[in-house]
Amino acid sequence: MASHALKQEVDELREYMKELSYQAMRTDMAVNKLSEEMREFKDETRRDRQRMNKQWGELANRLGTLVEDIVAPSLPRVAVEQFGCDAPELFAVRVVRRVGAETREYDAMLVCPDLVLINETKSRQQSAHIDELLDKLAELPRFYPEYQDRRIVGVLASLYPDTSVINCATRKGVLMMGMGDEAMQLLNPDAVQWGDRLRSPNLD
Repeated sequence: MASHALKQEVDELREYMKELSYQAMRTDMAVNKLSEEMREFKDETRRDRQRMNKQWGELANRLGTLVEDIVAPSLPRVAVEQFGCDAPELFAVRVVRRVGAETREYDAMLVCPDLVLINETKSRQQSAHIDELLDKLAELPRFYPEYQDRRIVGVLASLYPDTSVINCATRKGVLMMGMGDEAMQLLNPDAVQWGDRLRSPNLD
């Protein structure tokens, strides 16, 4: 009897060990499968991130041109509404002028009989861009002496400029444009009254 009971216990222990070994094998397989899936997931995530970074980079490269293309067509409207200029002598985008060894580039330029509008477009405006534009306006007669007797007005543009930048531009006599419901619109027409600050030194 004792021998039979011992044999039964040994058989049960063997079955238990076999089951335990089987479960351990299944666990190892599951862990290996999970590890493989995690590697594949990480690889796919890395590829997605690389694709996304590339797309963001391409978008960032196109954004400047995109904004310019949206802004530039609105400049003639600003010239008409704010300055009564309905027949510009010149309207061009990405204008480059070289004088000696120096080169200046302007995102857009619109020339009227007594007025020159110079546009600079940024994907994200900062207050420092206002002073940079003012510096460009101050030296414009040197690069375009044919316009030195005309009023020179700067127009900064961005899709959605911050209020603080708009206020700063107004105080310094720089017009600001931003995206409205359907098109670009002038955000600070009151800046026009400060336009004398932007005149060529020859007009002072």
